Amino acid sequence: MTSKTAELLKGAAELFPDEVVTQAHVRHLDLPSGAGKFALITLDNGLDHTKPTTFGPASLANLDAAIDQVEKEAADGEIKGVGITGKPFIFAVGADLKGVGQLTRHEDALAIGRGGHDVFKRLSALAVPTFAYYNGAAMGGGVEVGLHCTYRTVSAALPAFSLPEVFLGLVPGWGGCALLPNLIGADRAVSVIIENSLNQNRQLKGKQVYELGIADALFEGADFLEESLRWTSAVLRGEVEVTRAEVDRGEGWDAAVARGKEIADSKVHGAAPAPYRALDIIAQAKNGDLRQGFEAEDSALADLIMSGELRSGLYAFDLVQKRAKRPAGAPSKELARPVTKVGVVGAGLMASQLGLLFARRLEVPVVLTDIDQERVDKGVAYCHEEIDKLLLKGRVNQDKANRLKGLVTGSLDKAASFADADFVIEAVFEEMGVKQKVFAEVEAVVPEHAVLATNTSSLSVSEMASQLKHPERVVGFHFFNPVAVLPLLEIVRGEKTDDASLATAFAVAKKLKKSAVLVKDAPAFVVNRVLTRFLGEVLASIDEGTPVEVADRALGPLGLPMSPIVLLELVGPAVAHHVSQTLNAAFPDRFAVSANLGRVVGAGKRNLYVPGTLEIDPAVAALFETGDTQLTEEQVRERALNAIAEEIRLMLDEGVVAEAQDIDLCLITGAGWPFHLGGITPYLDREGVSERVTGRRFLEPGTASVPAA
Repeated sequence: MTSKTAELLKGAAELFPDEVVTQAHVRHLDLPSGAGKFALITLDNGLDHTKPTTFGPASLANLDAAIDQVEKEAADGEIKGVGITGKPFIFAVGADLKGVGQLTRHEDALAIGRGGHDVFKRLSALAVPTFAYYNGAAMGGGVEVGLHCTYRTVSAALPAFSLPEVFLGLVPGWGGCALLPNLIGADRAVSVIIENSLNQNRQLKGKQVYELGIADALFEGADFLEESLRWTSAVLRGEVEVTRAEVDRGEGWDAAVARGKEIADSKVHGAAPAPYRALDIIAQAKNGDLRQGFEAEDSALADLIMSGELRSGLYAFDLVQKRAKRPAGAPSKELARPVTKVGVVGAGLMASQLGLLFARRLEVPVVLTDIDQERVDKGVAYCHEEIDKLLLKGRVNQDKANRLKGLVTGSLDKAASFADADFVIEAVFEEMGVKQKVFAEVEAVVPEHAVLATNTSSLSVSEMASQLKHPERVVGFHFFNPVAVLPLLEIVRGEKTDDASLATAFAVAKKLKKSAVLVKDAPAFVVNRVLTRFLGEVLASIDEGTPVEVADRALGPLGLPMSPIVLLELVGPAVAHHVSQTLNAAFPDRFAVSANLGRVVGAGKRNLYVPGTLEIDPAVAALFETGDTQLTEEQVRERALNAIAEEIRLMLDEGVVAEAQDIDLCLITGAGWPFHLGGITPYLDREGVSERVTGRRFLEPGTASVPAA
């Protein structure tokens, strides 16, 4: 260890008092077939596999000390090579983000970047070849430490491999931006660093890591390390020659960077700096100058660590990783009853998606019912076809596909089908009378312990249950479309819902792998109430005379996943209109019903824009009746943000959710709200909107995750 690196890491360690320190154990072994003595470094934080290994300053110092040892052994000719691997199921998942979020000085942030580079790049400077064995989950710095090695192998059982930094508001700052494009080419590197990261931190599997060229060999998980060492021996003896595809350093590189910018623009619309800083480094890496690339990474990393976007990203990450797994207000899981059969009332698209999800996750019989055989058959066919698609993609094998298809059936006879169901969910037309009638029919035939769930998006769960003999077993179970993609599940407690039914609902949600949030039975619950309020202000500005395209651009600086009008088209004008009517009935002073939207729905229009363009459909424009008040984009944006801040404060005062964090979690997981905003409340706090509108912040300033304004 150089004195400079040691000083850097020692100073940084004082800023990470709660670091879970990773050890770097060195052991020596004889390689197969007489290839010689080998040093293997194992990264291990001493905890079980549910506590992933990370790199804080003390952990980097431990790895640096291990490299000191093997460097001397290599120089003295005592070893033929050096390998690095992780504890069972985990290679390493990157920097200690908990500590990174605590840094307050630019020079300290710069020291973290330089410290990681100084340690990792020593692996490529040893006098013997180095090998990274990706045995388990590898993310961020865990991926990057392997990129500094001469060779890499990967386990076919590896479940998660990614460079998630730009998703959180950072860049891969310990070699990822400079090394990866020089290894696999700029286009593939853009896919890993930008595209996967901005697509909700999409993970690679072991086989994909190998196919991309990141790893030089792929081995099965059962004997991964043994096979990797045999391969290492063959490489060192010259029996295996590793060849890699030539990297295109011409127009292909520039095209890849341009593609990355298009992806970033489509996802964050220029509102978050991280992806653009990463692309700048990738563009610069075209010349192959790694020293220059590492310096650029250090600079970008330090700047971004000090940014509000990172704090918001870490706050959002904490919500998704921790709060979502321990829902506030959920009853004891010990009260949950087993669910061995599920009934679904309805066989339309939403109901069919639910049936498929229940069958896949719970692996219990699921019965779809509807008003005629044709609809039932269509719903069951949808489920079976989707299972066949999973089979074709290799997501399930033939036996599993056959078993899942056997679990999904249809029937017109609720009495026979639901007599032994433990959980029945309705997904029928969004009208109170229809839903009450359905629940009355279901209650008459299900066992006394069965939970009755409604997928309503805005109607009162309490009113829906009011005419039943046992209203205590009715819960709201509001999914978001597409069901298989969006993780949020708003679980609504009605006025008479009992703890056992609620606990069962949460237990089912966990098996469905959904992020469940407990919500009070209030009009439109959380996501639809917030989105309808903000969308209502945008539509009101259009009704008053603001051009559609001006109003639609107004929220662009937030970097939302889609503009208001595109969101309206995705939800469907009819659905949006219905929800606005529900909220208008409850809160007429704040939720108006757009007459123009009503005309669009009455004319049967689903799109305001000409499909494939951002030009208003002339037929829609002809329906509009507007005033002569034209607002600017800034005025529309201020109006919408003020309304959102007011509505969130009212929701918290009403106890719709336990805390502001739950509203943020709902918007992130149910509406695709960007991580760089950290949900909505940190953004409103950071921009001063919260205090201007409500007189106070939603979150405490100066906490670990939320920056002061």
